[in-house]
Amino acid sequence: MPSTDHLRHFYASLHGDAERLAGSLTDLAQRATVYHHLFEHSGRNHVFPLIAAHGALWARDYFRFGMKLGWCCSWQFAMSSETRRQRLAELAAFADVFRDINRRVCIDTYTSYHFTERFGDHPEADRFVQSEQLAALNRCHTKRRKGHELSTSEKRDVFKAFFLNEQETVVGPSINSATETFQWPLMRFIALRPLVRFAYFGRRQSLFFRNFANQDERIEKGLYAFSVAAAVGWDHVEATLRDYEILPDAFFAGSSEHFDRVHQTVLATV
Repeated sequence: MPSTDHLRHFYASLHGDAERLAGSLTDLAQRATVYHHLFEHSGRNHVFPLIAAHGALWARDYFRFGMKLGWCCSWQFAMSSETRRQRLAELAAFADVFRDINRRVCIDTYTSYHFTERFGDHPEADRFVQSEQLAALNRCHTKRRKGHELSTSEKRDVFKAFFLNEQETVVGPSINSATETFQWPLMRFIALRPLVRFAYFGRRQSLFFRNFANQDERIEKGLYAFSVAAAVGWDHVEATLRDYEILPDAFFAGSSEHFDRVHQTVLATV
């Protein structure tokens, strides 16, 4: 049986690969490719990364709009160029917190998935992967190896295991810290009230946040996003990644082959 040190080295190596594969803060297409790989490799059982891919791609236009709006609103400080510069810098830093959250979630999700693929049944696996996530991933791997697919209820359980943990350990602390240091009341008010419409949503479906810093509201909206996805079907959720017009044609020509090329190219540059 592999030793704890062996598991530790394997986990660290995977985590290093994941950091590179997740790319920079603005590498949205690359990150979405990694997310989709996890969904596809799992036999379409691990749906959390597929929905996270939508989050990564949707955010591009949201950030563009936010920065343009911030530039317009910054003219309230027209009498002080230094104050205007500082407020725009704060807005850019606040946007980067959101980008970094998606990147960190990608790193965690890739690492835990491929670690448990190899060592999910090791008695010390829970030293590296949170227990609820470990159990959820082991169910995914078991189904994948048998060529079976989880039921909608089982997929929801896997989604919740990841979504709730990320809200607690990554999203919540990062948003709370960023909100405390964002000293532009007008743009903070606007930024914490996004209207989210993923490409797989229907015309009248959206996620309107009254306060994105509220964890209970984020959880409610996240579970709603899962419910919509399950209702429209995972084929549709996957196909509508095209609607953001960010992923390259090579992805849609062969997503698995495209990920392999990204994987080889990115890790070869180390």
